Amino acid sequence: MSGGVDSSLAAKLMLENGYTCIGCTMKLFENEDAGIAKAKTCCSLDDVEDARGVAYRLGIPFYVFNFTDEFREKVIRNFAESYERGHTPNPCIDCNTYLKFEKLYQRAMLLGCDCIVTGHYARIAQEDCRFVLKKAVDETKDQSYVLYRLTQEQLAHTVFPLGELRKTEVRAMAERSGFGNAHKPDSQDICFAPDGDYAGAVERFTGKRSVPGIFTDKSGNVLGRHRGIVHYTIGQRRGLGVSAKAPYYVCSICPETNTVVLGWNEDLFRRDAEVRSFHWISGEAPQNAIRCKAKIRYRQPEQWVTAIPVHKGVVQLHFDEPQRAITPGQAAVLYQDDIVLGGGVIAQEDT
Repeated sequence: MSGGVDSSLAAKLMLENGYTCIGCTMKLFENEDAGIAKAKTCCSLDDVEDARGVAYRLGIPFYVFNFTDEFREKVIRNFAESYERGHTPNPCIDCNTYLKFEKLYQRAMLLGCDCIVTGHYARIAQEDCRFVLKKAVDETKDQSYVLYRLTQEQLAHTVFPLGELRKTEVRAMAERSGFGNAHKPDSQDICFAPDGDYAGAVERFTGKRSVPGIFTDKSGNVLGRHRGIVHYTIGQRRGLGVSAKAPYYVCSICPETNTVVLGWNEDLFRRDAEVRSFHWISGEAPQNAIRCKAKIRYRQPEQWVTAIPVHKGVVQLHFDEPQRAITPGQAAVLYQDDIVLGGGVIAQEDT
């Protein structure tokens, strides 16, 4: 229970379906990890109290599990190291993988629970003796993209009560239930970078200051100086400080030479991508190329693609239409209709 309306209503719906529930919130980081003074109240304390208040109203036990060490090693460390490699990670996927559906799942099993329940907008079904992950009915809130690493065992012991509902329905039901968080805004920022300063989060974790370097064009001509590669991502336009006849965009990041390569908007488009650490939700990779759709970032509409399994954990994608800013470190997730086939991490081009 995050303290938000979604997980609160999920708990209520499970009770109405006859389950005995335990409410829990994960403590994931210390104030210093988020750039907040140690003496100040933890920035997530209000969320914990909101969750506790809902649990009290529902009459269920409530616990706070301290997973700060695991979160620091599995999520924040990967976030920092990815930026240092010139990649742009998605820490929410790592949090789901290693915390919600690994550490929390293990804790739930130790407590004798049959399943874990979250407020994610997604659906789980059973087809042909296997579990499948499906998009939510409300595609404007669908979160299946960040859940692509779920295994068959985890799907068998997970429930997403909100998958068939729209967000407007969820808020209305929570209001009728008397929840004080019925109209609480959805969280938008990465929890350990609440100010949106991702480079600052990297510097806090590593204890290292960003090393300035040079901007070049594709031919290697020097265009100016940059503040350090952790400040940039593929497709970025703002904050470059380099003037030209047309806007420059970040086209590639080279950590080996501490160089950021700039180009024009048209330089950002390509058809092909290699995806590594690929996880097939069915547990088995297809033997041949498949036609499906893919998302290469959370809010992007799905695009037609030919997906070619190359060898274990590696899939080549060839899009029907050139895609803008295919970004190393982001997830590429495959869909057939409303079913999630699986996903993996986009690799650096030409590596």
